[in-house]
Amino acid sequence: MSYLRLAMAQINVMVGDFEGNKKKILDYLQLSEKAQADVIIFPELCICGYPPEDLLLKPSFIEDNIKVLEEIRGAVNSSLVCIGFAAKDSDSRIYNAAAFLQHKEIKALYRKIHLPNYGVFDERRYFTPGDHCCLVNFGGIGLGITICEDIWYPDVIQELSRQGAQIVLNISASPYHTGKGRLREQLFKKWAIENRIFLAWNNLVGGQDELVFDGQSLLFDSKGSLLARGKTFEEDLLLIDLSLESFSALRGNIKEGKQQEISHVRYPVKKVFLTSSFRQKTNPKAFYIRSRLSPLTEITKALILGISDYVKKNGFSKVAIGLSGGIDSALTATLAVDALGAENVVGVIMPSQFSSKETQEDAKRLALNLQIHFLQISIIDIYHSYMNSLKRIFNDYPPDITEENLQARIRGNLLMSLSNKFGWLILTTGNKSETSVGYCTLYGDMAGGFAAIKDVPKTVVYYLSRYRNKKAGFDLIPKTIIDRAPSAELAPDQKDQDLLPPYAILDAILKRYVEKDESFSQIVAAGFDSKTVKKVITMVDRNEYKRRQSPPGIKITPRAFGKDRRMPISNKYWKNHK
Repeated sequence: MSYLRLAMAQINVMVGDFEGNKKKILDYLQLSEKAQADVIIFPELCICGYPPEDLLLKPSFIEDNIKVLEEIRGAVNSSLVCIGFAAKDSDSRIYNAAAFLQHKEIKALYRKIHLPNYGVFDERRYFTPGDHCCLVNFGGIGLGITICEDIWYPDVIQELSRQGAQIVLNISASPYHTGKGRLREQLFKKWAIENRIFLAWNNLVGGQDELVFDGQSLLFDSKGSLLARGKTFEEDLLLIDLSLESFSALRGNIKEGKQQEISHVRYPVKKVFLTSSFRQKTNPKAFYIRSRLSPLTEITKALILGISDYVKKNGFSKVAIGLSGGIDSALTATLAVDALGAENVVGVIMPSQFSSKETQEDAKRLALNLQIHFLQISIIDIYHSYMNSLKRIFNDYPPDITEENLQARIRGNLLMSLSNKFGWLILTTGNKSETSVGYCTLYGDMAGGFAAIKDVPKTVVYYLSRYRNKKAGFDLIPKTIIDRAPSAELAPDQKDQDLLPPYAILDAILKRYVEKDESFSQIVAAGFDSKTVKKVITMVDRNEYKRRQSPPGIKITPRAFGKDRRMPISNKYWKNHK
């Protein structure tokens, strides 16, 4: 039996690292050709990295990425290679494009039609949309090409199928959030069945600033059966043999007019004819499906990859974390060790007069469990020095949040001093619940280079901590840390719930207000106390200025702070619409 061998290179590239990206692409190209692959596909914009953002406005950046495409073209032989890059036309318009390469030539070019412009995406700022579909007849097999967002709409796939595509390829850079993997599989299965096509979706993997790309590349047959799923949060090379007989059956469907009818052809199809003789393959590749991860495993791996890639891609080797004896810093330190190794993580314990003996012991116990180096620097004398300097100015004003924040800012200064002296990247430890309502100190615990759990709700912090202990087989994160009522320990007998609702209630309200954009009345109608809802919404809106000054952090929810949610600091809407 004759086969078409498809290679899907799920790779981790870096924005602007043209030489590094080229080397990786050529390495995977060589591996695929050695494996006798007929068609080899790489992710969206993999030559320049995704998302390149305003680098796309630099003409030199576009030229450099085209130069690399030319260099890769010269290394392509008989295999048909589909690769993503930023194209430019004679009028200097920029396109998110895919090139088909074979025999050291560019055989076809496709320009992405659907440009996402929501959430973390702003492709219309840079790219011009394409105006035609592309169908390559490769040795009698119809290959349609699409890019990322194109596959989330039915029109391009329908037109390619109607014109004779038997396989629709999609090269993608689809960032992760919880639940997205299942959503993709449900939709792509639907398209494969409705259009009677094989659908091959090849995704990027790796961390890029606040985004993490999860891989999990997919292949469905025309009946909607899942034939292959790539690794999650890891590079992978999927090699899949598709029998030519299966494509002959699909040709019959087209001739018989069984394809889904389309009343209006919006995009014309450009067809390219390429000859190929499919050689008898040695070691036929059976279909294989990587296991889908559990939700907590998935989130943990996303955070580990996000930390690892941010640290390494920005030239750091070590990180430092302020260890308070609380659960947020404990989870952050644990994730950092998993991402970088214990030898590259430093814990810094900075007790004040309000720090309990129990939390300090737990911080040390955590450091010993993780086998990381830790430092202890008391802030008591520094705090009294500050207060003596401010005594005359503060005069008879009673103590308030000012004195509490001063402690956090002293700790921030100490951490940044260590960063400057030793070149360590400071990981901040604030979670999404605290960041949402401003329960954090600007220039204090928010001071640092990367906010590892910035998009992790407090309730999920607990789930992840218990999950990590279960995986370790012992209380890697001391049980007393998990069981203790959370406290900032900036005042006597202080507890988070003195100012905040219980975290289960807070997180439920935040999910509705921040992620779903529900109004005050909608949230109250869902059964939440009106006073609590009003308090939470007010805190969220009032603290936009803080979030605007916070370091980037890893996106794991459908809507994270940052590029996902861009609210004006100066506005009256939130005051008038409660």
